[in-house]
Amino acid sequence: MNIREMQEQNELKTLSEYATHSVKSKGRKREVEKCTMRTEFQRDRDRIIHSKAFRRLMHKTQVFIMPEGDHYRNRLIHTMEVKQIACSIANALRLNVDLTEAIALGHDLGHTPFGHSGEHVLNEHCTFGFEHNEQSVRVVDILENDGYGLNLTYEVIDGILNHQTDGNPATLEGKIVQISDKIAYVNHDIEDAIRAGIIKEENLPQKHIMLLGKNKSERIHTMIMDIVYNSQDKPDIIISDEIRTSIYELRRFLFENVYIDSRSKTEEKKVQNLISNLFEFYIKDTTEVEEHLKRILEKHEMTKERMVCDYIAGMTDRYAIKKFKQYFLPMPWEVY
Repeated sequence: MNIREMQEQNELKTLSEYATHSVKSKGRKREVEKCTMRTEFQRDRDRIIHSKAFRRLMHKTQVFIMPEGDHYRNRLIHTMEVKQIACSIANALRLNVDLTEAIALGHDLGHTPFGHSGEHVLNEHCTFGFEHNEQSVRVVDILENDGYGLNLTYEVIDGILNHQTDGNPATLEGKIVQISDKIAYVNHDIEDAIRAGIIKEENLPQKHIMLLGKNKSERIHTMIMDIVYNSQDKPDIIISDEIRTSIYELRRFLFENVYIDSRSKTEEKKVQNLISNLFEFYIKDTTEVEEHLKRILEKHEMTKERMVCDYIAGMTDRYAIKKFKQYFLPMPWEVY
């Protein structure tokens, strides 16, 4: 018996009856020889971590567009915080931590530059629409690895696709990531907004703060413990009505005071203009796009619109700015 097989047997002995066991995975689109050391979900986690799309998250906006300061969250930090919260819950419920980790690490791989601002622009410009969860699946299925994709398991792809509020994950591990995403961004966006001076601690809806906790750590702990207590030995991930209500009230507060028309969004119109101009430029001339996607296009047919969408969605904030400067701003040149 090799190391992977021992781990698979250990899962069957120690995990909850409601956990997703790696040995029972529905598998991959393309069958590959199994690893002698890692389970299928551990292998997926590693493939995501070593992908180019994962590294690019470091230079993509979470909420605050180009803030000055080293402590504001980017998309990679958000991803790691979602992963940590989700794995804590999965571990406490004896669910599959490896599957939970893989879904969490991959859930935002398809996010655009400049966060949801970039996502909204692409959604308006693309006739087929744009949702970052669907683009994340496209990244792991097609765009990574020169068109071969990461060839992830069904369970990980399902969790990535269904991590948004209206999603319905097929596994409990996927459901954990779905709620952990909200726990992470609600609490961490509050912290970043207070640091930026956009809101003050006393501005927060006190009724819900009294219930959840007076600081970030207390609130995250309260939310996690509520889920663990209510979901223990149950075939679902359950959060109490009062805690769920408080989470969504804090989320509503953020939309009203931070996400829309606050000082943190002063650069948003510039970003929208930047993405719009790049989209229109590349639609007229796809030379650069086709060169960039050359190896992928050898394996997959794409419309002009699809190519441009994939190219822009994969950009980091700074690369998008670089391209905008290249095509729309005058540059100094030498006279000989």
